[in-house]
Amino acid sequence: MGLMNTLEEDDRQVAELILKESKRIEEGIELIPSENFTSKAVMQALGSVFTNKYSEGYPRKRYYGGQEWVDGIEELAIERAKKLFGAEHVNVQPYSGSPANQEVFFALMNLGEKFMGLDLSCGGHLTHGSPVNFSGKHYKCIPYFVDRETELIDLDEVRKAAKKENVKMIISSLTAYPRKLDFKGFQEICDEVGAYHFADISHIAGLIAGGAHESPFPFTDVVTTTTHKTLRGPRGAMIMCKVEDRLHDKYHKDSQKNLAQLIDSAVFPGLQGGPHDNNTAAKAVAFGEALQPEFKDYAKQIVRNAKALADELMAKGLRLTTGGTDNHLMVIDLRPKGLTGKGKELQHAMDEAGITLNKNTVPYDPASPFNPSGLRCGTPAITTRGMKESEMKVIGSAMAKVIDNHPNASVLAKIREEIRELSKQFPIYPGMGILE
Repeated sequence: MGLMNTLEEDDRQVAELILKESKRIEEGIELIPSENFTSKAVMQALGSVFTNKYSEGYPRKRYYGGQEWVDGIEELAIERAKKLFGAEHVNVQPYSGSPANQEVFFALMNLGEKFMGLDLSCGGHLTHGSPVNFSGKHYKCIPYFVDRETELIDLDEVRKAAKKENVKMIISSLTAYPRKLDFKGFQEICDEVGAYHFADISHIAGLIAGGAHESPFPFTDVVTTTTHKTLRGPRGAMIMCKVEDRLHDKYHKDSQKNLAQLIDSAVFPGLQGGPHDNNTAAKAVAFGEALQPEFKDYAKQIVRNAKALADELMAKGLRLTTGGTDNHLMVIDLRPKGLTGKGKELQHAMDEAGITLNKNTVPYDPASPFNPSGLRCGTPAITTRGMKESEMKVIGSAMAKVIDNHPNASVLAKIREEIRELSKQFPIYPGMGILE
């Protein structure tokens, strides 16, 4: 008897909802840049007997018994992550991206101290200083912005603000910024002002692992990343860092801990209890997959697909922030179409057409974040399905039709059928049901 048969017998309501979600993703196009499809092996590890184990502490230093095989799993995940990213130290226990970022703050910052992060409306993340988030409530964020004309990060402006405000930490990161990050440039600013350099590579980790984007190493002090998104693993996170603290004498001279120890103690016992061992097992599988030569092809195809999709959208008369993309995502600016503040409405229209993406602010958006003027989309998930540049032209054309005809239900229904036919050619898990 398979696991799904047991679920069907024990909880029909949950089973039916899972099957409906399976049908939705199989028949549609997933363009949310932070979403992807894991391998069957990753899902098997996630649903393994490690779900049942408690393992407070670290390998060979646990507070519970029965850790022989748990230690092996965590050590394997750590070693694979080190090899994948060239990191000196790795902690694979963070539950997800936001907790991982909070743990970096907990390790390096005191409440109320100053740091810099990319403004949310310009492509940053909640945990990079939003006033509604812990990072903005408990610490003093000095946001940096993109240039109003080019919509690009201006490192000269970042440098001026960092010097003026005497910040303790600078975050280099993105969630809706469609260009590459200059990690070396950020590090030079951090060196000038004596600040920690914290890179959050959650969106681009897979591109970095696959050689399609520059790495933050050896420049940054601390790096966080989720393990899903472009890395194509389970929902989770990890923290990577250098072992030695280059700013120890300035900020932590009363502590005997090096940087790696500061990070580890912030994770456990600072902000977490026992790690989720099933998730650690799934991370190990995903890291192993990312170490294979074909993952480099995948990462590069993500970028090629993103460029092809961006080119098609612009050819159809749509404006993209920064004029395009050189990573995995892009943001459509709806304002030139007279659709200021219509992002939510267009997101719903895309859903009706079988295309999943998310509403998003554009830089200096006059509209509310709840009803913004942009749409964010990306290519990790559709690249996993095997789609390439020719499919991007079809998808881009369909998206443009939705935007131009979004009040017309019959047009949306026709596009949905076209999307369904395209999706049939690229099954997510060929030869099997998604939950078999």
